[in-house]
Amino acid sequence: MVAQIIQSNATPFSRVEVDPITLDIVENALRNARNEMDAVLFRTAMSPGIREQHDAFPLIANEEGKMVVGQFGSFLYGFMQGYDGTIEDGDIFITNDPYSCNGAVSHLNDWLLMMPIFHDGRLVSWAAMFGHMTDVGGKVPGSLPTDAKMIYEEGLIVPPTKIYRGGALQDELLNIMLANTRMPEWNKSDFFAIIAALRLAERRVRENIERFGTDAYISAMQDMLDRNKAAMGAIIQMIIPEGAQKAYFEDWIDDDGMGNGPYKIACTLHREGEVAHFDFSGSDPQSLSSINFLLNEEMFKMFFGAFTINLFDPQILFNDGFYDLVEVHIPEGCILKPKKPAALSCRTHMLGRIFDLMGGLLGQGAPDALNAAGFSDSPHFMYSGFDGNGEWYQLFQIGFGGVPGRPAGDGPDGHSMWPAFTNVPNEFLEAYFPLRIRQYATIPDSGGAGLHRGGNGITIGYEMLEAGEISIHDDRWLTSPWGVNGGEPGMRSTKRLVRTDGSEENIPSKCDRIQVQPGDMLYFNTWGGGGWGDPLTRDPALVLRDVNRGLVTKDGARRYGVVIAKGAVDTKATDKLRADMAKSRGETKLFDRGFTSIDELKSRCLKETGFEPPIAPVFRGAYARAAE
Repeated sequence: MVAQIIQSNATPFSRVEVDPITLDIVENALRNARNEMDAVLFRTAMSPGIREQHDAFPLIANEEGKMVVGQFGSFLYGFMQGYDGTIEDGDIFITNDPYSCNGAVSHLNDWLLMMPIFHDGRLVSWAAMFGHMTDVGGKVPGSLPTDAKMIYEEGLIVPPTKIYRGGALQDELLNIMLANTRMPEWNKSDFFAIIAALRLAERRVRENIERFGTDAYISAMQDMLDRNKAAMGAIIQMIIPEGAQKAYFEDWIDDDGMGNGPYKIACTLHREGEVAHFDFSGSDPQSLSSINFLLNEEMFKMFFGAFTINLFDPQILFNDGFYDLVEVHIPEGCILKPKKPAALSCRTHMLGRIFDLMGGLLGQGAPDALNAAGFSDSPHFMYSGFDGNGEWYQLFQIGFGGVPGRPAGDGPDGHSMWPAFTNVPNEFLEAYFPLRIRQYATIPDSGGAGLHRGGNGITIGYEMLEAGEISIHDDRWLTSPWGVNGGEPGMRSTKRLVRTDGSEENIPSKCDRIQVQPGDMLYFNTWGGGGWGDPLTRDPALVLRDVNRGLVTKDGARRYGVVIAKGAVDTKATDKLRADMAKSRGETKLFDRGFTSIDELKSRCLKETGFEPPIAPVFRGAYARAAE
């Protein structure tokens, strides 16, 4: 299937040499336009997921659909692979169907809009953006059912379609989409906010063309792609050794919410010449539930680029220029490339775990650049029902765990490592939803100990003010975010519900439709990031500072071999404790997952959470390998 681009008989483009000053001007103009797209969206959207947390991703691409500026690119590649209609001036396309665009979006909540930009009758650029809609229908509020077995249970499916045709809005189509959501006003507002952002990008592209000319604009975008390729090529050759020996790493999603798991993702990495090869053979088959992740190969290249650029040189312009330097193989039918109609709504855990996997894989060629685990997944909290006035309320909120310890320093506490999400202000939550935030704090000692401490998780205490139901989607309740280079693993996540009668229950990390009453309290505790480096080498003064700030307890300081007495470091006791600890532990580990046997892991989880982890026997071999 090939899209047909309808263009007039305008003069064909020709590559021209762009001087460095003009190139920098065009680059910065496009960077600013991308930031303006965000500003327009965040100031006009209604849903807190987009307005406050910034769960939306813009890009500006060249005429071939290659992202030149953006954050979460590669939408257009999958769309253009699967679309066989016409592309004309004035069109804007919409889709939320992962299977129709080869995973350019990965679940139905993401409404992706793509606009071709024409000038003098010829396609010169693209603007695109997707945003997470709070609700798109389906069997549960929030449209993220844990127990869905098919994508049809998750909401309305929209294949690649012209929502604007020749500049005219297709009202009937939009009305059908809005009629299939529990939050039509929010979705409508968010939809038009995305349209406004695309229109702004179109104006900025035309301003650049009017200033420098079409040929110079197109050539400058190609130069920007070439710059990225050269920079990424140097990084790839620096961190990935060449040769037949392959690096290997594996990690697991703890469970699927239906009693099965953990599910393994495995990847090998090697370099042939200038090209890096990733192979996900050995990953587990697709799940019966909705934790599958349809990972577009181009999207994985984008993940790889974002990870390495942020690690080595954030000043490099992140775009699609380097994709020829990466080859990716993902077997069909595995949990990263499920077959239709597999459910996909809760793919966030797998998406986050890909970043942990890359950290463990890439660092083996350069251990000093190794990251601990900590992105891990993206915790979701949903609360919905009818208030005392009979009005429907529905909250979708993303939480954050601890960012891992890194070569450059400690991991931030309760923070989004990537992408650049932000927390919803508590004042916003209390103003718009029937709840009160009774606790919002870091969890001391939850970050893994290390030369560079893993970031702490956070605890949020939600008091429900109306009867309703909650859903929770999280992971890292069974396996710990691992530490590296001698660093210790971070604390796992927990969710605890305290009823008004004083009874308490630990609830699973993946569950829907938990009934709550006014006065019930949910303590939503996220995981801590893994530590980096030997904790016995951390400066005792930094440990004391963390104790004074409430990030580490006095008992927790002993994990670093530091003794705190009367508000100060006891130097003599510290030296003795560190010597004793170093002698008893032996050699430090490159990776510390925090367990040595499956029985130990099950016993520990039973003691800490009150229920036995649902570990399917078929996957126990993975834990045996990890313990070795």
